Amino acid sequence: MTAPHPRHRRALAIPAGMAMAASLAFLPGAPASAAETAPTLSADSSSSMSYVVNVRAGHGPSAHVKREIAKAGGTIVTSYDRIGVVVVHSANPDFAKTVRKVRGVQSAGATRTAPLPSAATTDTGAPKVLSGQEIAAAEAAEGQDPLQGLQWDLPAIKADKAHEKSLGSEKVTVAVIDTGVDDTHPDIAPNFDRDASVNCVSGKPDTTDGAWRPSAAESPHGTHVAGEIAAARNGVGMTGVAPGVKVSGIKVSNPDGFFYTEAVVCGFMWAAEHDVDVTNNSYYTDPWYFNCKNDPDQKALVEAVTRASRYAEKKGAVNVAAAGNENYDLSSDEITDPSSPNDTAPGDRVVDPSECLDIPTQLPGVVTVASTGAKGLKSSFSNHGLGVVDIAAPGGDSTAYQKPEPPATSGLILGTLPGGKWGYMAGTSMASPHVAGVAALIKSTHPHASPAMVKALLYAQADATACTKPYDIDGDGKVDAVCEGSKNRNGFYGWGMADALDAVTR
Repeated sequence: MTAPHPRHRRALAIPAGMAMAASLAFLPGAPASAAETAPTLSADSSSSMSYVVNVRAGHGPSAHVKREIAKAGGTIVTSYDRIGVVVVHSANPDFAKTVRKVRGVQSAGATRTAPLPSAATTDTGAPKVLSGQEIAAAEAAEGQDPLQGLQWDLPAIKADKAHEKSLGSEKVTVAVIDTGVDDTHPDIAPNFDRDASVNCVSGKPDTTDGAWRPSAAESPHGTHVAGEIAAARNGVGMTGVAPGVKVSGIKVSNPDGFFYTEAVVCGFMWAAEHDVDVTNNSYYTDPWYFNCKNDPDQKALVEAVTRASRYAEKKGAVNVAAAGNENYDLSSDEITDPSSPNDTAPGDRVVDPSECLDIPTQLPGVVTVASTGAKGLKSSFSNHGLGVVDIAAPGGDSTAYQKPEPPATSGLILGTLPGGKWGYMAGTSMASPHVAGVAALIKSTHPHASPAMVKALLYAQADATACTKPYDIDGDGKVDAVCEGSKNRNGFYGWGMADALDAVTR
């Protein structure tokens, strides 16, 4: 089986002819936590690049470092002083090389390979929107939302049983760090947390009302993810995994569909300072699928996002991320990456995934989620790897490979779409929010639990799932992936399938 072409988001676009539609994964005045902004200068965006400068621990972004940034031709966009990360624009092609020599600077690197604004566009695909006929034909049990019968993924993690016990607490918030969330959707509006929502695309928080929403031309990815997590149980549409918790939108994807480092850092920092309990990250940080530590630019990107994600966890957030959709074994000695850098001219490169990291997926402390289909098998596209994948959850698969039981009709995952619609997508992008929802239920049950405790419960409560051997998902007689490990922990399912019922009863 050939792995799907790499996609920017952790979801897939698949021909409808396969019965699988396109799819895709600082308060002002609070200096201890705010993004502290230095005076900015004008710069010619047509030739400028964006950079992150990471100050050595204990130094802080000192006046000395900031002066040297300016001397090197840099314009400070914002400075996250709590983690020592400075976002800079510069038209000086030697900016990073110059600043790396400055006393107090640990690393510095360009966050992209194309000048501002980026010159390329990422293919986002389009979801399969439910027709009026499909909505009318949907079957749901008494007490369920009208479309719940199409959601085979809820019983797969026992969320339907969990909802008989608890819907989750409104005091718990899950932040969707993604392409933006349409908070006007009738299934999202009841649970939307505006105060914890923001636009971080520039690397600096934009708190303009509604700035967190996707434009009509932008991807519905984030809105779909938000509905999977917390679509309200309100007699309308579908039901989320944790329909009683709050959800916020942190927009980090630019109009071209890229998730650059400065935006991702801003997203984690915003979540950290706004009492977010769980973050969902169904993407990889552009333009490199894998960021190699022996490259000075990529090393700086890893360091910046690591600092931000660790800070979010320190402030109380469990960070959950999608494993990716290329059917890669992330525990192997080498992987051929044909997709990087994706904002200019990608080319094949061989990487060691233990040294070249998919961020935030492979960062310390992040919950890495693999995808399963309607039959409970690893999705055909899902990345895997013993010691890398922590847990599994439904992300969908081709209906031809894993067909759900009636009344569900599609092997994909139902979610909310902008404009008050519902539709199907598939990918580890869809698996990750299921785990984020279960983590939110655990936090609801154990409100004083630390992120470490929530993760420990998440893994302990997961339903152990044995390796599928041989794994020939398309039935062509060839092994499509190799699962290593025991039933209790392996490369396909990690500690097992997420369990929403245990999350509310144990």
